[in-house]
Amino acid sequence: MIRTSDDNPRVALIGAPVDEGAGAEGALMGPAALRVAGLPQMLRDLGCDVQDRGDLAMPADGASGLDDVAHARSRNAGLVAGWTRAIHDATFAALQDERLPVVLGGDHSLSMGSVTAVARHCAARNIPLAVLWLDAHADFNTPETSPSGNMHGMSVAMVCGDDALRPLLGGRPLVPVDPRRVHLFGLRSVDHDERERVMRAGIEAVDMRRIDEFGVSALMRQMLERAGAERPHLHVSLDVDFLDPSIAPAVGTTVPGGATYREAHLIMEMLHDSGLVGSLDIVELNPFLDERGRSARLLAELTASLFGRTVIDRARAARRG
Repeated sequence: MIRTSDDNPRVALIGAPVDEGAGAEGALMGPAALRVAGLPQMLRDLGCDVQDRGDLAMPADGASGLDDVAHARSRNAGLVAGWTRAIHDATFAALQDERLPVVLGGDHSLSMGSVTAVARHCAARNIPLAVLWLDAHADFNTPETSPSGNMHGMSVAMVCGDDALRPLLGGRPLVPVDPRRVHLFGLRSVDHDERERVMRAGIEAVDMRRIDEFGVSALMRQMLERAGAERPHLHVSLDVDFLDPSIAPAVGTTVPGGATYREAHLIMEMLHDSGLVGSLDIVELNPFLDERGRSARLLAELTASLFGRTVIDRARAARRG
């Protein structure tokens, strides 16, 4: 994590009120809901130096220069292109300011901007990059394979350098993420063609069957050991639908059988302990579908766990032991 001189994380909150990449409206209200749920204050209470940079303004349509296939077969391609460029620039600026960007969404198409900015930053500094995608879906469709045309299901393909999606960044440099350094975790709903593409690309994909068999802690420890061998910058992209809808109903793409409350907190605690996390997305929160703010509150609490909140101070206990 990026830290101040007194070892506290330096955080930049970036609101990305985008829902053009999804099939259902409402995710644009996500950043406001996360703030109302207390996320900024939770991080400050943990000692973080928090700079809330507000919400990005609706960008201009970026349709000019898009691949014909992407434009014809993707819903709202021009608007998603505009958002991708704005989110990329804001995330890259936060990294240049040596702050850990937390991008508050907004649908999962926002990661096309945030992850490409992180990849560009890491390449410039010769830092290895790994991506952890906590999601019920693989998001590895392309304009040609997507059954719906919704671009929030194409984010991983785009950041890995899909030719049809490259123009979404405009003239900004695209540093493709090595698919072998992308870790999909919590899968429960993957399209047929998408499944084949994930396997061919060499992406590590952990579905809920494996989690049921081997448990969250063992699989996360394996992932962190493999990814952490080079001490990379780890980007975490947390989709609400990673969680079981019984505890987080505020998402337009609910899939039963997701992570439990304790599984999710354990993952966040292990990520904190690794010391690898350098950027974070929180995506697909749709407050219109929530129940008295319970999903937003849970996401805020999970973020606090990622930044070190625990029931017991483990570092102090270890020193005593």
